[in-house]
Amino acid sequence: MKFKLSPYGTGAFLAVTGIVMFSAKAIMVKLGYRYNADALTMLLLRMVFSLPFYIIISARQLNKHKDAPLQKKDWYALFWLGLVGYYLASYFDFYGLQFISASLERLILFIYPTLVVIITAVVYKKKPSKIQVIAIVITYGGVFLSFADDLHLEGNNLLVGSVSIFMSAFTYAIYLVGSGSLIPKIGPVRFTAYGMTISCLIVIVHYAVSDTQDVFHQPVEVYALGFAMAVFSTVIPSFLISEGIKRIGASDFAIYGSLGPVSTIGLALIFLGERIDFYQIVGTIIVIFGVTLINYRKASLPKVLS
Repeated sequence: MKFKLSPYGTGAFLAVTGIVMFSAKAIMVKLGYRYNADALTMLLLRMVFSLPFYIIISARQLNKHKDAPLQKKDWYALFWLGLVGYYLASYFDFYGLQFISASLERLILFIYPTLVVIITAVVYKKKPSKIQVIAIVITYGGVFLSFADDLHLEGNNLLVGSVSIFMSAFTYAIYLVGSGSLIPKIGPVRFTAYGMTISCLIVIVHYAVSDTQDVFHQPVEVYALGFAMAVFSTVIPSFLISEGIKRIGASDFAIYGSLGPVSTIGLALIFLGERIDFYQIVGTIIVIFGVTLINYRKASLPKVLS
């Protein structure tokens, strides 16, 4: 018997795979910090090693679509989303982690599904469905339970770190909503290649004008982690997620995105030796239930940004 996923199921599979690969980024960053690399250096290496892939893909896309070039307003939108999505969201996240615990960071960062639904409702006048609201409540209840036992309010810069992580969640939510409307217009490959090329260049400019570590004098392990982060936690998942958003919409993707912190538990257990407790196991089950619930939405529900 041949098994075949529906278009929505295929989109969900691509989205979840991309989310899990992206979640490995935090593990690699933590490993890089063990070699005394700073946040901007790790972000720079991630983008520098990613840039050649995106330049090659962008060049091919320019040639493929030379008879249908992007309009000026599309380039403006790409620049804005590249700035907000993969640059600001990442930088706010890396910066905030300097001041607050990883557990609190994950709790704050993964409020972005609710932000996506709110932004979508305001911008596109689309009222959230009951199933979306229920799924968000269940999913985030599971996320909270997963990390509640690890929540520690430590350090004198708690407010600075918390606000920075919130801004990461907010800018990422803006990116998701904006990409959900632009991807169907220009295609997921072209959108991702152009947007990520822009983001990489912005990070390079940021590093050039910053007084930070010398990127040319890092341990070889840091470069290896930067390369792995670029390929397996940036280039590949960025295309998977763009295609997933195209198929299932930004709001549904945001709910699937709640699997990110859950997958981080497993990866941290394996690669960082972090413990997993009863609360995390129960929270994981609740999150999986909440994500599964979204599949049972009524066919008549509005498909936002699809």
